Amino acid sequence: MIEYIKGELTELTPALAVIEAAGVGYALNISLNTYTAIQGKKETKLYVHEALTTGGRDDAFTLYGFFSKQERSLYRLLITVSGVGANTARMILSAMSAKELCGVISTGNDKMLKSVKGIGLKTAQRIIVDLKDKIISLGIADELPASGGLPSMPVDNATRDEAVSALTMLGFSPAPSQKVVVAILQEQPDMAVEMVVKEALKRIK
Repeated sequence: MIEYIKGELTELTPALAVIEAAGVGYALNISLNTYTAIQGKKETKLYVHEALTTGGRDDAFTLYGFFSKQERSLYRLLITVSGVGANTARMILSAMSAKELCGVISTGNDKMLKSVKGIGLKTAQRIIVDLKDKIISLGIADELPASGGLPSMPVDNATRDEAVSALTMLGFSPAPSQKVVVAILQEQPDMAVEMVVKEALKRIK
C-alpha cells in the first residue's frame, strides 16, 4: 500500500499531477485544491489513495493524490456514500476546501452540496446524514469550533498536530484532544506547543 509519493513534480494540470520518484513517474488524479497547493513547486509530496477497478476487459489501477491527509480522509469517506463515485468525490473536493466541506456537512447545508455539479438533493442529504458523525469521530473536522461553523481564527496546523500528538502519548483520545487544542489555539493563536499542552490538560474531561 502506498502512503504517499514524494519527488519532482514533472507535469501538472488541474486534474493530474506526475511525480517522479526513484526514476518512476507516478500519475495521480488530483482535485483543484491540491492543484492550487502544489502549483509552482519543483518538488512535492502527495498522500495517495489507490483504486483498483475490476470487472471490465482490463483491470484499471488508479492513483489519487491529495496535498493533505484531511482531504484524503474526506475523499475516502465520500466514496463510501451511495451514489458518490470517485469522480464525484473529486468534484466535491474541487468545489470547496476540506475545511469548507467539513463546515457544510456539520451544519447540514445541503443547498451548498447540491450546487456541486452532479450532486442532487437526495445525494447531498445522504452525504450529510452518513458523514456528519464520522468527520467528528475521526477528527477530520478538528478545525471546526464546537458550534459546527467555520473557525473565526486560523489554527496553526503544526502546533495543533504536535500538541495533539503529545496528549495522545499521555493517554488521551485523539478526537477530544483535538477539539480542546483547536479551541485553545483559536483563543491564543501564538501560544507555544508546551503551553497548549499544559492548558489542554486543565480542560480535557
